[in-house]
Amino acid sequence: MIGTLTTEPARTRPDLLAAPVVAALSSWSEPDVLVAPIDPGLADTAAFCAAYGIGPGVSANCVVVAGKREGEIRYAACVVLATTRADVNGVIRKRLDVRKASFAPMDTAVAETGMEYGGITPIGVPPSWPVLVDARIPAIGHVVVGSGVRHSKIVLPGAALARLPHAEVVDGLARPIDG
Repeated sequence: MIGTLTTEPARTRPDLLAAPVVAALSSWSEPDVLVAPIDPGLADTAAFCAAYGIGPGVSANCVVVAGKREGEIRYAACVVLATTRADVNGVIRKRLDVRKASFAPMDTAVAETGMEYGGITPIGVPPSWPVLVDARIPAIGHVVVGSGVRHSKIVLPGAALARLPHAEVVDGLARPIDG
């Protein structure tokens, strides 16, 4: 148990996961992926952490970043801690090899991932996307991240996120939030 979440093996609860997450888990050999139901009204990071006793230092957000190059839109799923902000127009822009990068619009992120806004997770994003994991995350025993839906969260070892297909651990992917 982490915070006040009641977890169980994610593969046994497809009702708590978005369809792309269920599909990804069926082919990913990571054994320690847990899921916990939550109040969907508390899915946003600050409200979730406060309600379930989760420190922001173990709460990870997956943000979808997009940029265009030669008419092609390039996406990345970026996993950063709630205590940090993704370096969208520095490290991420360079990794995508685009002139300008920004957070993908909500409707685009939802359509491209098949997941609910506020619940997007790196598990099950399109296979053509890189999954960029902030270098702080693999060292954390367990992190909490979205499940693809707003009514649950996934709990797994931080190092497991670095083992996702197409994952890259990136130094400087995010910067600490000041104050």
